[in-house]
Amino acid sequence: MGTFLQFVVLGLGLGAIYIGLGTGLLLVHRATGIINFAQGAMAMWGAYVFAQLRLDGTLVLPIGSIELARRPPVAVAALIGLVMAFLLGLLVHYVVFRPVRHAPVLAQVVVSVAVMITLQALVVLRFGPNNIAVASLIPEGSIAVFGAEIPTRELIMAAIMVLLAAAVWAYLRFTRAGVATRAASENERAAVLMGFSPDRLAAVAQVVAIMLGTVAVILGSSLTGLNPDNYTLLVVPALAVLLVARMESIAIVVVSALLLGAFQSLINLLITKPFWPQWAQSGLDQVVPFAVVMVILFVQGKRLPSRGSLQTIRLPDVAVPRFKPVPAVIMLVVGVAALSFTQGTWRFGITTSIIVMLLALSYVVLTGYLGQISLAQGAFAGAAGFCLSKATTNWGIPFPLSLILCALVATGLGMLVALPAFRIRGAQLAIVTIAAALAIERFVFNNYTLSPPEGNPIADATLFGLNLGVREGRDLSRIAFSLTVLIVAAILVWMFIRVASGDTGRAFLAVRANERAAASSGIDVRKTKLIGFAISAFIAGIAGCLIGFSRGQLSAESFSVFAGLQVLAVAYLGGITSVGGAIVAGILGPLGIVYTLLRGVFDLGEYYALISGLGLIITAILNPVGIAGATREQVDWVRRKLSRTPPSSSVPATPAPKEPQRV
Repeated sequence: MGTFLQFVVLGLGLGAIYIGLGTGLLLVHRATGIINFAQGAMAMWGAYVFAQLRLDGTLVLPIGSIELARRPPVAVAALIGLVMAFLLGLLVHYVVFRPVRHAPVLAQVVVSVAVMITLQALVVLRFGPNNIAVASLIPEGSIAVFGAEIPTRELIMAAIMVLLAAAVWAYLRFTRAGVATRAASENERAAVLMGFSPDRLAAVAQVVAIMLGTVAVILGSSLTGLNPDNYTLLVVPALAVLLVARMESIAIVVVSALLLGAFQSLINLLITKPFWPQWAQSGLDQVVPFAVVMVILFVQGKRLPSRGSLQTIRLPDVAVPRFKPVPAVIMLVVGVAALSFTQGTWRFGITTSIIVMLLALSYVVLTGYLGQISLAQGAFAGAAGFCLSKATTNWGIPFPLSLILCALVATGLGMLVALPAFRIRGAQLAIVTIAAALAIERFVFNNYTLSPPEGNPIADATLFGLNLGVREGRDLSRIAFSLTVLIVAAILVWMFIRVASGDTGRAFLAVRANERAAASSGIDVRKTKLIGFAISAFIAGIAGCLIGFSRGQLSAESFSVFAGLQVLAVAYLGGITSVGGAIVAGILGPLGIVYTLLRGVFDLGEYYALISGLGLIITAILNPVGIAGATREQVDWVRRKLSRTPPSSSVPATPAPKEPQRV
């Protein structure tokens, strides 16, 4: 009993962090309607500033730093960290979130993901990727309960965060500004009629949310240390807590956060017992938030509140693709020439760009055409890649059969993740997919009983006795392998064009525009979504297998959540509604042509994640159709001017009907 209580109390420290992040998520959603996936990353910055001040007295800024004469006292360092959080909250609100407050949900999700990527990359650049130990602000102590020593630090942490959450509740309940914030969450006109500016209310909510999260991370980092990956992704269990509270009740956020933290701690106790299976000893605590998200969304997905707004902006238009033999042949010839006349890292970069193009194409299918927001494409690719290791080394399945079978494994996983899409869409679907991606990464990819730490070797592909392997001596990318990748990509692009230009593609666009209207016209919405997820996951699985062949072995880092989000970034940056956008995304993608150029010519490879995050923010705000979409619009405009004919036909994404506003 004593050990049980000890682990429950230890879990309250983690629950305290969830209180801070979950309350901040709720407050921002009530004020802006945006689910901020960057909440953990934003709260992390002020905590890092505090930790560095306490380590060596250096005030680290996004650009440059200030060396103080001596280390400041704990209270002063914490105050400076909160001031930095305050400034960051204002900056993110006015520069990033304010311009997309009335944008489609896709743009809002992408912008918050872009902020997450940018801040995580900035923290790595400014503070390093390694774990930083942080001294506790709360004195350590213990009390005796049932003969066991129960730590008091976690109890005090939980009490502090409960009090701060109560203060936020009181602000929303008893102050005029708080009442106006709650009114704006239902109907912004109500807040305007009360004499309040929704923008200012949103700015206050953003600042309070990030400062609350910063306090939680500062307190929690004394338990685990600061790590840029872990604290950025702590937003996932906080999102689970938010959904349990139906995005409305701070009291339920507090209770569910503490229960989730305690339950995860108890799991860590159970896995040490002899009866616990060895294969389930890694990452199971991250499966719990995913399970919570799935249950909540299945039970009350359609009853989760939506926020009234003053206007709705439609999604980017989709041009129905047509197969054109001459341009296709030209592009193939250009691809063959580019691969033939390069070698080493440059050929490897071009080959990787082709593979990343396929990953981006999976986003085009699912998000661009079907309108479903998925943050788990990297996990689908990883599942196929890890299956490929077993298929080629353990089971001896030859190429290309191994490629197809492993892609079908990813297809099955994608169809499983698609089940919540029967009831939900938009930001809620983004929540369940990022939770699924994190659960797969921690429970499967990082599970040493399933994925050994030395890596997962993949045998070279051979076809009719021809070695298609990627390496030969010092050559990083043999021409045979690169041409194989090009052929596979060409086949998949051709198949996508056939699907997108046919009845299935039209069904995708109808569901994207208005699910109710699509159903009333005889389209099976559930079947259409399932087909879309299956095709998208299959393409992602092929890309994952090609990544495996190109590396020769795979590790968990190959398909981390952040790697998948970077592909989403370049997919949206290139243009998420067209094949041309996927091609641009491949050029811009991780380890692709632009990355090779940045690293090899300008020596800026370490800034790639930061540059892609900033580029995604700018694109989502100023140019939601992406680079390829903007180019297509300019070409169409020139053609219209020259021919003086009506605009060329494209399939506009009809805006979804406004939700009835609640006053």
